[in-house]
This record gives sequence, C-alpha cells and structure tokens, in this order.
Amino acid sequence: MRMLNKIIVVLVSILMVGGARADGLFFPDEPVQDGIQVFEVSKTFAEIYEKLDDINWAGKNINIAIESLENLNKNAHIAATDERVVLVWGDEIVANYPRPAARDWAGFGEITTALVLRMRAMDANLRAMSESALYQAVISALMRGIDENGRYVYSRAAEITEDGRLLTSVGLEGARDARGNFRVAGIFKDGPADVAGIRAGDLISQINGAPVANMSDADVAAAMSGFNSGTAKIRLLTPSGARDVVLRRATVVVADSDIIHRSGDNGGILEIVVHRVSDNAVAIVNEALARYADASGIILDLRSATGDDERAAAKLAGLFIGAKPVMRIKETALDEVEVVPGGNAVTDAPMVVVMSNMTRGTAEAIAAAMYENARGVLIGTPTAGNARIASKIDLSNGGALEVLNKSLKTGAGRVLDGRGVFPIVCLSNIRTTQQQNAFFLNVLNNDFNAQDFNKDAGINPESVRRGCPVIVNGADEDAIAAAVSAKILTDKKVYNRLIAE
Repeated sequence: MRMLNKIIVVLVSILMVGGARADGLFFPDEPVQDGIQVFEVSKTFAEIYEKLDDINWAGKNINIAIESLENLNKNAHIAATDERVVLVWGDEIVANYPRPAARDWAGFGEITTALVLRMRAMDANLRAMSESALYQAVISALMRGIDENGRYVYSRAAEITEDGRLLTSVGLEGARDARGNFRVAGIFKDGPADVAGIRAGDLISQINGAPVANMSDADVAAAMSGFNSGTAKIRLLTPSGARDVVLRRATVVVADSDIIHRSGDNGGILEIVVHRVSDNAVAIVNEALARYADASGIILDLRSATGDDERAAAKLAGLFIGAKPVMRIKETALDEVEVVPGGNAVTDAPMVVVMSNMTRGTAEAIAAAMYENARGVLIGTPTAGNARIASKIDLSNGGALEVLNKSLKTGAGRVLDGRGVFPIVCLSNIRTTQQQNAFFLNVLNNDFNAQDFNKDAGINPESVRRGCPVIVNGADEDAIAAAVSAKILTDKKVYNRLIAE
C-alpha cells in the first residue's frame, strides 16, 4: 500500500523521468539501444497488443499486461493508470511516461520497449539475454498478466518435431549453474515439462527430495531421461516463486500416438498410447483399429496426453463413441459451443482408459466422454483439471501467441477446467498385488461401494487428489496400470461391474 501511495504522489506531481516526445520515445537516428532494435521490438509489442485486443484480453485490460512486466524482477513495481505509466525500482523512480491514448498500439509498444530498456539497465541478467531470450522473457511476462497459462512461441518452425526423435524424456534441456542447480535452457514443445508450465530460465533445485547440487551429473540425467518411462518430483525456482512439479517421462516422437498389440486369445489387447491429441494421432489410431479389428479389449493410455485441437479430439473420441457430444467450449459467460463428431464408432470392444495428473486439455474431455457414454473404465489418478484450449495468434516476426482463453466442459455440460476427471479405480490405492487381489474380490462380491466423484458436483477436487495421489514411481505406475487393465479387460464380470459404476 505504501508503494502504491508513493506512485500516486509521483503521478500527481507529474514528475518526468526519461521524458517523452510528441513523436515517440525513440529517435529515428538511434534505432539500436543497448543492443536492441527498438523500432522492430516496439512494432512486435504493438502487434501483440492489437491482436490480443481482438480476443478481449481474456477478460482483462492492457494495464494488466503492462504491469505484469514487473514479473521480470522482484525489485520492479509498475503502475499503469489512465494518465501515466511509472516504473519504480526498489525505492527509486526510474521511468515515468505519459500513457498513450486508447488503442494507440504503437505508443504502447514503445512504452513496453522503453520499460524493458530501463529494466535491462538495472538487471544484469536481463542485460545479458539475447534478443530471442529477451522476447521469450518479456512476452511471457506480458502473457502471464493476461493469462497465466498463455505463452509466446518464438518461432513457428520450432513447433515442428524432427522425425526420428525417440527420446524418452521429461522434455527439457539445460545445464548446471555456478551453484550446482540445474538451469532449464530449452523445452520440447508439448512434452511433459512444457505441459507443466516449465520455461527456459527456470531453476531445478531438488529432484525427488535430493538437492541437485549434491547429485552427480549422471543422476540428474537419469532423472530427466532414460530408456523407460518414470516420474520425478522436482522443486522448481521460477520468477514467480518456488513450486513442486511431478513430471512423467514420456516418449518425444514425431508420432503423436504409439500402438502396442499384445497378441493373445480372441484377438489380444490393443494398447493405444496418446502423446498429443491431433489429426496425426487420429490417423494412427484409426489405422490401428482397422488393422486389429478383432482385438478383445482396448487400453487407451492418456497419462501423458495433451492438446488444444477440439476438432481432433472430437474425431478421436468419435472412433469409440460415434456421433455423441464430446465436449462443450466456453469462451465467454454467454457463448458455449457443443462439439460432436461427424462419424460413427469403428469399434465396440471393451475399453480401459488410463489417466494421470499429466492428462490435460482436450485429453481430459476425451476421458470424460468415455466415462459419460459408459465406453471405458477410468483408472489411474485424477487428471490435471487444466481443460483449456488456446486462441493462437500468428505474428509477423515469425512467432506466435497462445492464450488459453477457452475453457472446456464435458459433453453433458459438467465443469472440467479447474476440476478434472476422477478415476473409478484409483491405482495409487492398490499398489501391491495383495491390494489388487482384495480390490477385485470386492468388485466380484458386489462390495465395491466407492463413490463416483465425477457425479458429485460439490466435491472439492483437491480432496479427491489427496485421497488418490500422484504415483511418483513411473515403473510402479506402468506395472500397476498394465496388471489392472489386463484383469479388467479379461474378466467380463469385473468389466461389467466397473463400467456400470
């Protein structure tokens, strides 16, 4: 409050620091300042503001975006009023500019560049950034003010996954800093780290409770990648504070879905592992369903699945449920669009759907559609509850913005975003063979009376997650999921009992 009062006093006195000219904040004969092409950078910021205005700032305004630049450094405080834009660094006023007129996007672009230059003068880390890294940092800060899940993609070409990448990884690259912490240098698009919101520049200080500074390089590398899936609980240090993230290693490949056929009686079991909900995944799954049409059961593994393409999600779900509502998209309080596949189901084989905390976006809607249409038994742990899809805005500099301003509901109209989908069978509560045997015995004896939390609109999602926690050992999770799925699909009494829950 004292800081706000101080800024107000400054505004009232009209103290000018780093003054302004009527024709702009920069001189045409000084296009480069502190290594930054100020006119080109300002033009990019102006384009961002103008294009974001077309989607109503996701319910916010331009002041929120400008003030969010203070996320770049904890010493920075920015106030944008109807008259002025002021930057205070610690207790010192270092910039004070007249606020541009409404919809003066060029003016707002220059204000943003000027603020960044002033902050670079005060912050050695910002000053050391390349132009691409600076774009990432600044625009990510702007986007967090508008949408905490929004992001800036520096190059659309970077979205293309190279053929042949068969890396089982949490989806990040980096190196140790001087203190031994692991600093993230790059993120694989749509990999587990990207989905979890980890960004270049973040620090990893602990892995599975152990300080990274005390771990060997081999131990750190093993936690980040390996030949098998697995999980790692990481303590992350970000510009907005520390947080714990559980990452599940997944295969980063050009194929958005992997197919595994387990031969056996009556056609065997077909396992479909979806990494990303996309048209590519739909094509792969459709081909597999045609090739193994006699499969006696299907495992749809969505544990690492994400995606924001609602049409692809509808087509993927439609392969199993036909022309029934898959989801509803809510962009504003009044607008809600129902998404229904156009074709018929191509299989009626019994299904198990495996979920985890890494199941996000349209993948959550697919899991909910399987549940609402009694099309598959949900097992695993609760999904992320991050059921949003993005408005994507291409920029003239080759980059793009993604604002997750559209929330998802289930086809029946139940809330998904902020809530998620809950399993009928919680794998983290039947970790041992004895627990599994006891569970299935209860199912067969009609003593399985567990509450279906998906039907309870008033349940606190976090209480469900505490009761069915994330499995942090990936090898355990794989073994449990395989054993439980096989039992459900090969015992008709068990399947029929659970699908009716």
